[in-house]
Amino acid sequence: MIKGDLAQRMERLLAERVPFVTTTVIRAMSPTSVRPGDSALVLADGTIEGFVGGVCAQAAVRLHAARALETGDPVVLRLIPGPGDESVEDGIIVNHNPCLSGGAMDIFLEPRLPTLRILIAGATPIARALADIAGAVGYDVVRGEPHELQPNASDAALIVATHGEAEEELLAEALEGGVGYVALVASDKRGAAVREALDVPDPLRERLHTPAGLAIGARTPEEVAIAILAELVSKQIAPALAPAAPIATAIDPICGMTVTASERAPHLNTDSGRVYFCSEGCRATYIERNVAAQ
Repeated sequence: MIKGDLAQRMERLLAERVPFVTTTVIRAMSPTSVRPGDSALVLADGTIEGFVGGVCAQAAVRLHAARALETGDPVVLRLIPGPGDESVEDGIIVNHNPCLSGGAMDIFLEPRLPTLRILIAGATPIARALADIAGAVGYDVVRGEPHELQPNASDAALIVATHGEAEEELLAEALEGGVGYVALVASDKRGAAVREALDVPDPLRERLHTPAGLAIGARTPEEVAIAILAELVSKQIAPALAPAAPIATAIDPICGMTVTASERAPHLNTDSGRVYFCSEGCRATYIERNVAAQ
């Protein structure tokens, strides 16, 4: 169970909308150094805060935490000693860890991605109804006047429901910033005029949804809000938080373990390129062998 300082750190990361993975040991067999309940937080850059085993276990946790952030799916990781290929048994990822000293462990990894955020511009009845319903659904809602909002690529949506005040600049900023769903509450005529007036390239201009929402015959502010959220859901908007490129991995030339090819992993710059290791021990062995061979 995550508690104490680590729990407080987790709350801060959630408040700051930082993606991370919680890792908890759920089974440990002697002679491992961990116990069931030991836990840690793994950040996107591979930083591990807490304890889930020694350096070789950390290398495996770091790799599978990065994969969990990429997919958004929780996993159970089983680390067992000795060489072998990675496999899946009864939904458990089995990783053969050549560094483990005879023990084995199961670790539960749960990605914690920031709640999808929706920006709502305006104080109109539709804006208020949209904020209430979106909050009840589970979105992180930020409502304010157009000049108070700052859209970014991780936002699921920006919906402008003002009476025409300062909306064009905000809509253009959201479209250019890569916000997933950008919509304007307006009539067909006014919506077309605003779209035409936007100072953005034509492909971005066409991404503006106006009139906002699915055409379901909505009349009241609450019905319009539901129609807008239904259109947002239909677009399957996801936050732009996971790495766009596949996770870079490498093989430790000493123990044969697959590790993340990142700055957090022990590595060595050689004439033939950068070499990555699971631990400083393997790195030292590599240096010793190569120095002896020269």
